[in-house]
Amino acid sequence: MKMNRILSLTILLIAFTGCDDFLSVNPQSELTQEAFPATQEDALQATNAVYSTLRDWHYHSGGFPILDFMSDDAHKGSNPNDGANTQGPYENFTHTPTQDGLDRWWNALYQGIRRANIVLERVEPLDINAQLKSRFLGEASFLRALYYFDLVRAYGGVPLVTSVEAELDLPRSSTDQIYTQIEQDLLFAIDNLPLKSSYGPNDLGRAAKGSAQALLAKVFLFQQDFTKAEVYAMEVIASGEYDLEVNFVDANGPDGEHGVESVFEIGAVTTAGAGGNQYANTQGVRGTPNRGWGFNRPSISLRDAFEPNDPRRQGTIIELGDVIDGIVIVGDGTTPDVTTDENGNVIEIESYNRKVWIPGTSTDSQFGHNRRILRYSDVLLMAAEALNENNKPGDALTYLNRVRERARHGDEFILPDVTETNKEALRNIIMEERRVELALEGHRFWDLVRTGKAPAELGPAGFIVGKHERLPIPQSEIDLSQGTLSQNENW
Repeated sequence: MKMNRILSLTILLIAFTGCDDFLSVNPQSELTQEAFPATQEDALQATNAVYSTLRDWHYHSGGFPILDFMSDDAHKGSNPNDGANTQGPYENFTHTPTQDGLDRWWNALYQGIRRANIVLERVEPLDINAQLKSRFLGEASFLRALYYFDLVRAYGGVPLVTSVEAELDLPRSSTDQIYTQIEQDLLFAIDNLPLKSSYGPNDLGRAAKGSAQALLAKVFLFQQDFTKAEVYAMEVIASGEYDLEVNFVDANGPDGEHGVESVFEIGAVTTAGAGGNQYANTQGVRGTPNRGWGFNRPSISLRDAFEPNDPRRQGTIIELGDVIDGIVIVGDGTTPDVTTDENGNVIEIESYNRKVWIPGTSTDSQFGHNRRILRYSDVLLMAAEALNENNKPGDALTYLNRVRERARHGDEFILPDVTETNKEALRNIIMEERRVELALEGHRFWDLVRTGKAPAELGPAGFIVGKHERLPIPQSEIDLSQGTLSQNENW
C-alpha cells in the first residue's frame, strides 16, 4: 500500500522548489512568509513537503548510487560509455570538486533542511491540535537529522542552518556541532513521534519513534559511541514493533512495502511523474527487458563475499538468463557480457541490482520502488556490533544469528549459526554479514570508512587516506560563498 496522503504535495512543491543553490539566494520562498502556515491543514502540507525531498532524484547522492560505486560492492555499470566521464571517476577515486552530482546532492539536502525549518519554526506557534503539532514537529526533526547525517558523512562539517531566515554567508560548522544538532533533533523526535503501529493506512511511510531510535543508534555507531548505540538499537528491538520479513527479497521488494522489517522507507508510486522515485529506474535492467539505465553493477568481490548457497546472493544480483516474474533477463546488447583484463582475468560481469526490481512491463514501473532507508536487519546488526564492542559477545551472537537464520530460510545445511566470541574475529564476521545482508543499499562505503577498513579494501581502487573518507565540497558552493566556505583537506 502506498502512502497516498504524503504524496499530495502539489501546492507546496510548486512553492518550495524555486531555490537551487544553497547560500546563493535567500532560502525563504514565497509561501514561507509569515502568513503561512496558518492552519492545521497548512501545517500538514508543510510537513508533507519535508518528505518530498526524499523522492527528489537528486536526494539519492546526486541521482546516482555513487556510494556503491566507491565501495568494493559495485562498478559504475550501464554500458561502458554511459556516464564514463561523469560517474566513472567515483569508482576509481578520480572524482574532483566539480564532479557531476555533488552540487545536486548538496542542494537537495539543504532544500530538505529548509523545508524542515519551516515546520519547526512556523508550526510550533500555531493553535492547532496539540498531539498533531507534536507529531509534525517530530517528523520535521527526524527528517532534518536524516538530511544532516548525509551531509556530515559526505562532507564533514557543513553550514548549520536551523532557521528559515538563514544568513547567506554562513561558514562551516564543525563535525561535532553537526552531530550535536543531529542528536538533539533525534532525541526530540523520539519524544514526539508515535509508534509505527499507531499510524493508520493513510499515513504509511511517516517517521515513527523507532525510525528516530534506529537512526540515532547509527549516528552513535559512526561516532564510535558503542554504549549509546547499543541503548538505542535495543530500544527498537524491545519495542516489538518490527521483525524480519520471512523472505529476504521482500525486505526491499513490493511485497514488503511498509511491512514488519521497514523501519523507515521512501514511499513512491509507479509513475515517472509526481510521486515517483527515479532511484530504481537509474539502476534497473538495461536492454531487455528495458527497465532502466543499468547503473550499479555488482562486483566480482561482492559475488565472492557470499557464503556457499547463500540465498541472498540471488536476492541481490540479477544475472543474465535469470527469469523474474516470468521475464527472461537478456540484458544490454551494447554491454559486454564479461569484461576481462589484459591477463584474461574476469573483472566485470553484466548483472544488475535485484533489490530495486519492481514487477511491470515498462521503465515507469521502476519509479514505484520504495527505497528502504532503515531496515530491521540493519538494526539487529547494529545491535550485534555495539554489543560485541561493549564486551557482550554472547548477546551479539543472538542478533547476528537472527539475521542468518532468516537468510537460510529453513535450510539447515547452509549459513550455520556463528559461535565465535573473540572480539576482533566477531567484529570482522559482523562486518561481512552487514556486507552481504545490506549489499547495494548504500551502506558498504560508509561501513568501511567508519571502521577504518577503507584503506585496505579500497586502496587498490585508488582510495587515498586523509582524502577520500569525505567527498569534496562542491566547487560551485565554494565559489558562491566568495571565500566563506573552505574546501575539505587534500581536495
